[in-house]
Amino acid sequence: MIHSTPTVGTGTYSYLGPAGTFTEDALRQVPEAVGALWRPVATVAQAIDDVVDGTSVRAVIPIENSIEGGVSATQDALATTPGVRIWGEYLVPIHFALLARPGTRIEQVRTITTHPVSYPQCRNWIAEHLPDHAFIPAPSNAAAAAAAVNDDRVDAAIAGLRVLDHYDLEVLVDDIGDNHNAVTRFVLIGPDHGVPEPTGADKTSLVAELPVDEAGALLRLLEQFSTRGINMSRIESRPIGDELGRYRFTIDLEGHVLDARVAEALKGVRRFSPNVVFLGSFPRANHERPTVTTVHDNAAFATAERWFDELLE
Repeated sequence: MIHSTPTVGTGTYSYLGPAGTFTEDALRQVPEAVGALWRPVATVAQAIDDVVDGTSVRAVIPIENSIEGGVSATQDALATTPGVRIWGEYLVPIHFALLARPGTRIEQVRTITTHPVSYPQCRNWIAEHLPDHAFIPAPSNAAAAAAAVNDDRVDAAIAGLRVLDHYDLEVLVDDIGDNHNAVTRFVLIGPDHGVPEPTGADKTSLVAELPVDEAGALLRLLEQFSTRGINMSRIESRPIGDELGRYRFTIDLEGHVLDARVAEALKGVRRFSPNVVFLGSFPRANHERPTVTTVHDNAAFATAERWFDELLE
């Protein structure tokens, strides 16, 4: 079942706040959020809960960073919270600066704060210029900026420049990230009612558990995709949490659930795995179309289906 996105400018959109975060930058890319009410929340879990209980029609949350990998809080919440689905993804280039109250000199900086995902992305610069610093984790980069203004324990914050629109801070040092090509991927989540229409440049996300912990179990799971010509753009393991050594796998595939090859693969995974969570099919942020061989395209599956029907006749 295909459902359309909300009407432009209607409803409430939650995002990991406060204002000035990279998540807000991602929300700015969502066309249907223009003119709608934006609701900043403190945690990924709260953003997801807003969608589940109907407080918001959609929410934007971070899911993956090109340097640090997957965002654990997002992956775990999506894997264990029923009623939500991914409807889109957006990419935000990540640019970090060291910010402090007006008049602060870098020689005075002893304690810095930022989000725990942002901190290691600046580790080389920090090690060279602030080797004796103390670090205080913040729930977001914008929250770090707020602490740099209001918390006397904090001398400086690492955040994006957009927070300067909201907090009275000055740039001590700009562009302190270790990788100037860093990008964070954000997902737009909504209720699990249908999927967006296929575009030809789509991605499908799911979570699957292995039935047993034995040699070859993961290979048998991955064969569900390889035998159908499906490329995986990401696979990442997360502990299930019920006992040591048990993991679930978050998998991103090239293609849409309405593509025959993807549909057949998901059926194969469901026969194999004791627990499968379909996270959604949605347009890829880079708009790249996958390379699909003729033996794996929709026409080939349709031909095989007709041949089989003729056998029964």
